[in-house]
Amino acid sequence: MEEGGEERIRPLRIAAAWALPVDAVPIRDAAVLVGADGRIAAVGPATAVPTPSDAEALTFPAGILLPGLVNTHTHLELTGFAPTAPELEFHRWILSIRRLKQARPPADFVAAARRGLLECWAGGVTTIADTGDSGAAVEALQELRGSGIAYQEVFGPHPAQREASLADLARRMEQLTAGQGDRVRLGVSPHAPYTVSGPLYADVAAWARARGLPLAVHLAESLAETQFVSASRGPFAEAWQARGIPLPHDPLQQPPTVLPSDAPTVRPTASPVRWLDAHRVLGPDTLCIHAVQLDADDIKLLAQRRVAVAHCPVSNAAHGHGSAPLAALLQAGLRVGIGTDSVASVGVLDLFREARAAQALAGLSDAEALALATLDGARALGLEPQIGSLTPRKWGDLTVVAAAAGPAETAPLRAVLQASPVSVLLTALGGRIVHRAPPA
Repeated sequence: MEEGGEERIRPLRIAAAWALPVDAVPIRDAAVLVGADGRIAAVGPATAVPTPSDAEALTFPAGILLPGLVNTHTHLELTGFAPTAPELEFHRWILSIRRLKQARPPADFVAAARRGLLECWAGGVTTIADTGDSGAAVEALQELRGSGIAYQEVFGPHPAQREASLADLARRMEQLTAGQGDRVRLGVSPHAPYTVSGPLYADVAAWARARGLPLAVHLAESLAETQFVSASRGPFAEAWQARGIPLPHDPLQQPPTVLPSDAPTVRPTASPVRWLDAHRVLGPDTLCIHAVQLDADDIKLLAQRRVAVAHCPVSNAAHGHGSAPLAALLQAGLRVGIGTDSVASVGVLDLFREARAAQALAGLSDAEALALATLDGARALGLEPQIGSLTPRKWGDLTVVAAAAGPAETAPLRAVLQASPVSVLLTALGGRIVHRAPPA
C-alpha cells in the first residue's frame, strides 16, 4: 500500500522485537492484531496472538511497536514555510507569517496541509490537533482519511468586530461540517489575547459550547503577551493603539456582567490566564496551547477549570519564550500532551524530539515521556477511550520504530525516545498502512 493508504479489508498482524502498550509493561517478542474493523483485537507475546488466514502479517525482528503518536498542536496549513523564529521578535514573526499566508494562493493551503499530514504519518504520528483559519486541515484529513481535531481559528481584536467575526465563524463551520467523521472532529480556536477581544472570546466560547465543540487557545505563550494583557504595554499594545483598538482593560473590553461566582475580577494586573477565565473561556473542553508564562495562581486556576495543555517545548525555545512549568502542571493534575507547533517555528515535525525536550525539562522517566506523546496526549484531547495505547478495542493506530542492537535489547523505552522520524519503519491508522519506509 502507498502513503495515504488504500482501502483495507484484511486484518493486520504486526510482530516486533518489543511492543510498548503504554498502559501496561513492555512485551518482548510481541505482536498486535488489528481486525478488519480497524480496532485492536489482540496484543501480547507473539505466540499468543493469532494470525488469521486472511491477515496481512508483517514482522520486524529489530523493531519496536508502539501506539501511534498524538501531536496536540500543529498548523499544517503552514507546511512549506521555512523556520524564521530565531531571527525575529515574536510580534514581528507573527506579522511575517501573516504576510506569507496572504501571499499563498488558497488552493495551496490544502496541498500544504496534505503534505504536512503525510509528514506526520511518516514521523509516527497518527492523530493531530490542528489550528488554522483556511479549513485546509479538515479537507486534508477527510481526503486522506486521517484522525484528529481541526480547530477553526477566529480573529477580531476590536470589540466592534465581534458580530462579524462570530457570523463568519458560523458560516465557515457550516461549510466544514461535511468534513467530520468517525476520526475527524471540528473545534473552535479564538486565536490569542493579542488577536481577539474580550467580548469576542466570551461570545465564541458560548457559541462553541452550545454546539458541543471543543476550544483551543494560544495562551500565556510569550512575555510580550503577558505584558500586553497585564499592563497594556509592549509591541502588541502599540499595534492595537496604532489601529485605534481598545486595550484589554478598557471599558469596551470588559467581560459580560453575568459571570460565574468564582470568576476573578478583571484588573490591570490580571495575567492572560485570569483574563481569559474572566471571559468564561477556560473549562474541561479547553486546550491551552503553550502555557509558558504561568505563576502559581495561574496553575491553580487552570487545574480548577480542568483544562488541558498542549506543551510545545521546542517551539517555546525557538521563539525565546522560556520553559513552561511542566513539572508543576503535571503535579497539579492537569492533562498535558505535547505538540510540535508549525514547521515555521520548528522546521521538522518531530514528536520524539519534543518528548526528549519535555523529559529533560521536567525530569520525567522514559515511560512518562513516552506517555506524553501517546496516552496523555489522547487524554488532553478527550480521545483516551479510542487511542493512545495498545489496548483491545481501541483504534489500531500503530507505529514501528527501528531499534538498533544494544540498549534496545533491554531498554526499548529509551531506544524509542532516542528515535526520530527517519527511524519510523511503518505507521498504521485504524489498521490501514499509511506510511512504510522504503527498503534500506
